[in-house]
Amino acid sequence: MSLSNTIKSIQDIMRQDTGVDGDAQRISQLVWMLFLKIYDDHEKELEMLDEKYKSPIPKNLRWREWAENDEGITGDGLLKFINNDLFEGLKGLSTTGKQGERAKLVKDIFEDSYNYMKSGNLIRQVINKINEMDFTKSSDRHVFNDIYEKILKDLQSAGNSGEIYTPRPLTEFMTEMVNPKLGEKVLDIASGTGGFLVSTIEHIKRNGGEDSLENRQILQNTVIGFEKKPLPHSLATTNLILHGIEIPKVIRGNTLGKALKEYSDKDYVDVVLTNPPFGGIEEDNISKSFSTSFQTKETADMFMLLVIEILRDGGRAAIVLPDGFLFGEGVKTRIKERLLEKCNLHTIVRLPNGVFSPYTGITTNLLFFTKGEKTKDIWYFEHPYPEGTKSYSKTRPIQVSEFQLEKKWWNKRKENDYAWKVSVKDLKNFNLDIKNPNGKKEEEILDRSHILSRMKENQNEISKLLKELSV
Repeated sequence: MSLSNTIKSIQDIMRQDTGVDGDAQRISQLVWMLFLKIYDDHEKELEMLDEKYKSPIPKNLRWREWAENDEGITGDGLLKFINNDLFEGLKGLSTTGKQGERAKLVKDIFEDSYNYMKSGNLIRQVINKINEMDFTKSSDRHVFNDIYEKILKDLQSAGNSGEIYTPRPLTEFMTEMVNPKLGEKVLDIASGTGGFLVSTIEHIKRNGGEDSLENRQILQNTVIGFEKKPLPHSLATTNLILHGIEIPKVIRGNTLGKALKEYSDKDYVDVVLTNPPFGGIEEDNISKSFSTSFQTKETADMFMLLVIEILRDGGRAAIVLPDGFLFGEGVKTRIKERLLEKCNLHTIVRLPNGVFSPYTGITTNLLFFTKGEKTKDIWYFEHPYPEGTKSYSKTRPIQVSEFQLEKKWWNKRKENDYAWKVSVKDLKNFNLDIKNPNGKKEEEILDRSHILSRMKENQNEISKLLKELSV
């Protein structure tokens, strides 16, 4: 049976359990169980490389001890063990001593994980299915990417807290254009399930950073993510382990919780690749950590200020932002002014409607910039739909191959039907929402969905301004 079919079988078993309510809980249950299996397979490899290796997990709580035998503990005994021994033990791991980092990694995964299943017999059936996978085999590791994509699609169907997961074609294109190198400190300040972090690792390996123990150690210390929500944090950590990172630096927490003035040289990074949450609202205490002229509750705006601050001179960034940032006024105008003063915003790739469908219909842009020099000119590139396509959808998503247009143009820039250049001197009130002057007239007519999207963004802007004025 293929791994994807195995995952489907597991979810079918979980649907029989009265304790699991909906896709979101099924996915959460699956993720912590997969993590333990994957981590145990990972430790088997470590033990082969180092006979003195000692696991941070107590012997009786390791997957191989209680789960690996198909005829092992089941029924009420298994349920009691998981609820009373396993979860209590993993949540209470000591993070001091030689294995402190590894223990913290496991403890953080289980901090907000739960066993939703109530039938020990059904849990045993799930465990037996998981045991069909062998993550010490490169083939199963490779197929995990497909499982990972399926989990993301299921999260999408579950409507999990409005999460927006960046399509792989975007993460790969943005990473390739920013071109992170081995040894550079790369950060995703809102890493979600780790798409940009994995793209960075794969990009570096393809470009001379061969998969050696030494290079893995370098990547472990230089590819860093922050994620405040437990489920995407668990997925990101698991995925990085499968990509050869022993102790992934995916930090559980809100990057915005630290005031900009508290950042120092040790915090600065060479590369930022990120897709901050759209339309998110932060707590008042987070907003007040920014200077008065930049105070806002909108998450994406705060992240933009943070990216500008945290890049060292010469550092590069690529960030996904909605149209509302380009034409927004008030605080957004001041943020754009700072961006153009402190960084060279050399490229804006304007994406068409539906790239993030069905998560959101908001149109988005990819902003590429380098810190340390003022912006003089901005190049725009309007990404076209493939021939015969009028919009992207769940069944017709954007493809990696479509970005060949941008890649061929990137290093030999000339104006064409899709590309044009704008001088900063010609911007009015730092409005970056510049339409393509070279496109065909019929392409300039906004379709209905785009008009509705823009209206919604404008209404959100007005609502936020009214709330701020009423405080």
